[in-house]
Amino acid sequence: MSDLRRGYLLGFGAYVLWGFFPLYFKMLKSAGPVEILAHRVVWSLACVAVLITVLRRWRAIAALRHTPGKIAAMAAAAVLIAINWGTYIFGVNSARVVETALGYFITPLVVILLGVVVLRERLRRGQWIAVGVGTLSVVVLAVDYGRLPWIALTLACSFGLYGLVKKRVGLPPADGLLLESAILFLPAAAYLAYLGGDNTFTRDGAGHTLLLAFSGIATVGPLLMFAGAANRIPLYGIGMLQYIGPIIQFGLGVFLFHEPMPAARWLGFGLVWLALAVFSVEGLVHVRGNRARAAATAVAEQVPEVPVLRD
Repeated sequence: MSDLRRGYLLGFGAYVLWGFFPLYFKMLKSAGPVEILAHRVVWSLACVAVLITVLRRWRAIAALRHTPGKIAAMAAAAVLIAINWGTYIFGVNSARVVETALGYFITPLVVILLGVVVLRERLRRGQWIAVGVGTLSVVVLAVDYGRLPWIALTLACSFGLYGLVKKRVGLPPADGLLLESAILFLPAAAYLAYLGGDNTFTRDGAGHTLLLAFSGIATVGPLLMFAGAANRIPLYGIGMLQYIGPIIQFGLGVFLFHEPMPAARWLGFGLVWLALAVFSVEGLVHVRGNRARAAATAVAEQVPEVPVLRD
């Protein structure tokens, strides 16, 4: 199997697993969003610590103490991912799976806006059109909901900012997840201790206990698969795969959990999908155009200069 095909399989697997996360978190509903989040942090730290040991990266982790700027940035990333995880769990277990899907549908558009606001990037015409249509979709959905879709917006903004921080720090995935989990460990452990006898880990049966403990593997596994995909396939390939997760979530919300989808909500989602189609096609055309120009330049540079004969 080629590296490219393996990369696509890993990416597909990661996004499929993320797409079916609502089924997993629904089974943990009795624990409540904050307790589920706390267990996810604790068990993720345990899982990734084992991985770091296997990879023999403790020396690299220890060396980070000499880079306080990176540690501060990872603390910010930890807060952002905690907000993202907590909001997602709350959305799933309050019968708003469709709105969580919306959050991950609009994340690419939020990332574009962050590029403009934070990185001072200039958008191409197609990107501006996608952002405009996406903004219109949020307005339509806000009118339909009777409020801003705050779960979707929180998910999109927190994940977009999280990705921006991680990109600037540039740590390997396992190293970064270890730091994030370690930073969140004390408040998570303190909350579980505060629950005492109300902690469902020991109260709701062996199956529930195993499901909570499995949250570490459920968190780390897809992230490692995604990292393996990102190292093997081009960026536009990742861009196409990223819609698999929210498509599955949307399908679960509508067809399995039977969440309401009035006509106005279908219109809002239709506008989101139109914006993503414009965004994806524009990006693909831009990438192919850059490749064609690079190839033409390379060919031109390889053509030997023809001497001019003079009388």
